[in-house]
Amino acid sequence: MKVIIDTSVWSLTLRRNAPTDEIAKVNLLRDLIADGRVVLLGAIRQEVLSGIRYPEQFARLRDYLRAFPDLELTTEDYEVAAEFFNTCREVAQYVGGE
Repeated sequence: MKVIIDTSVWSLTLRRNAPTDEIAKVNLLRDLIADGRVVLLGAIRQEVLSGIRYPEQFARLRDYLRAFPDLELTTEDYEVAAEFFNTCREVAQYVGGE
């Protein structure tokens, strides 16, 4: 199974010194990368690359991220995601979580 990695996890992993309490997340991402299971969404790729000040750093990170394919999304993917969101919101209200 492929895994989409969120921007926050990429940011944490790409820091020079990740906080000690976050090392497990960094190690999990490394394992997923080693297993060839990581994919990106175009929007996440853009978020990770946005704000890089120096062209050399941007190019280095861009080239690194090119190793991870973008997951192609369809209209149906967005519709199903909206259904899941609505279902989860309904369940959360039912159990008093919202």
